[in-house]
Amino acid sequence: MPTRPAPLLLRSATVVDTRDGTRSPGTDVLVQDGTITAVGRGLGAPDGTTTVDAHDHYVVPGYNDMHAHPLGRGEPSATLELMLAHGITGFRQMHGDLDLLRARAAGTLALPEASPALLALPGPLLTMLNTATADEAAATVREQAAAGADFVKSAAMTKERFFDAQAEALRLGIPIVGHLPGGIDVLKASRIGMKSIEHFGSGLGVLACCSTEEHAIQEAAGARQRLNLPKVRLPFMDRVVDKAVEAVMKRVVLNPVALNKPEDIALVDQAVRTYAQERTRALADRFAQDGTWHVPTLIRQKTSKLCDVPGFAADPDLRFMAPATRKTWHGAARRFTKRFTPEQRAVLAASHRHEYEMARVFDAAGVRMLVGTDSSGAVWVVPGAALHDEIDLLAEAGLAPLRLLRMLTLDAAEFLGTTDTMGTVEPGRAADLVLLAADPVTDAAHLHSVAGVVRAGRHYPAPELTRMKDRLATAGTVH
Repeated sequence: MPTRPAPLLLRSATVVDTRDGTRSPGTDVLVQDGTITAVGRGLGAPDGTTTVDAHDHYVVPGYNDMHAHPLGRGEPSATLELMLAHGITGFRQMHGDLDLLRARAAGTLALPEASPALLALPGPLLTMLNTATADEAAATVREQAAAGADFVKSAAMTKERFFDAQAEALRLGIPIVGHLPGGIDVLKASRIGMKSIEHFGSGLGVLACCSTEEHAIQEAAGARQRLNLPKVRLPFMDRVVDKAVEAVMKRVVLNPVALNKPEDIALVDQAVRTYAQERTRALADRFAQDGTWHVPTLIRQKTSKLCDVPGFAADPDLRFMAPATRKTWHGAARRFTKRFTPEQRAVLAASHRHEYEMARVFDAAGVRMLVGTDSSGAVWVVPGAALHDEIDLLAEAGLAPLRLLRMLTLDAAEFLGTTDTMGTVEPGRAADLVLLAADPVTDAAHLHSVAGVVRAGRHYPAPELTRMKDRLATAGTVH
């Protein structure tokens, strides 16, 4: 049972308003029982309060990784602690199962004290196996909703079954998010009410919609996304299929791009060659009008599509990862080089460059976006550190520092419908905070200057965060 932290007073900080970037220097923040109770100048504090001199720090809400997978991969404590050490105080878990949902409902889903908060949890991913028919798709959604899932996630479905699942989710009032099936009418999914599109749809996804040859590309992509299961199912076959699917899913988690065949790369090439910015702008306007959110995960896209770039293997943050994980990632890079020709790798790189353009155009059109990384398990994506990589890539795409700060904090709260408890530094909000050494509104690089974290009212100063990182690097238990 975590110990109850003493009251905490951050004295003379510069508090940043995530709504408009206003900075209020010389401001005190009082925290009691894990909640901000007062914000103002010259605050008093009860006996036993821990006071932190924050006169040279900027205080912002804690960062949120809105696309992550730390749970369900063995013992997640080290991964969660590494995320916290990088300023992440909340995460949206992007795959789940019924056992996790039941444990959460029963109050037995215990996370370590040094962990970000679990903000949202789905059930099992929607795939062609549990959505093989319209009735199965609807039943799978109903089962997850009944188990308390916060959303359902499309992962590998056909376009027909996607709309069946979406209809049932909308009927039940549970959000549907995730990947876009090959050949799907993206604008229809958006118009009807898809809550968020992850990785620009994964695969061809949104990129196909930006092509002047969208119809032909989508038709070909839809024809390729089929799962041919035996019409006669013998008793032993379910176990065989389950094991085969498990093996494929491990490869998908590691690097889905590596599963592409020459025909898939040819479709990507067609989309790249016929990319039209005016179509991207029109698409962005529709997403903004429909209220469809996006989680670009540019770092995941980059490490997948440029998997063999030498810089990944030289990343000093690899020190945090377990030796077995590093070995797997190096092997994935070698296989990537062997699988694809230089010309095919150039096509993948070109498609990734368009994703920066899409992020910039979406931002200009007012499309709501969130920051996510797709850790853990994704090749070269280091939990915690990857959030800062994502910040840099979004800044490279042209997003302004305040926009990035909002995406990390207030926008996450608005997406979740929890602005009364998170997203701003105000009384009544959870005491999940980041102390920064430099002004995050003037330069996106200053979002990296984490000089302290407050999680559930407990203060982790910079030296403690450094010790946490060093210990995790030495232990080698992050996967």
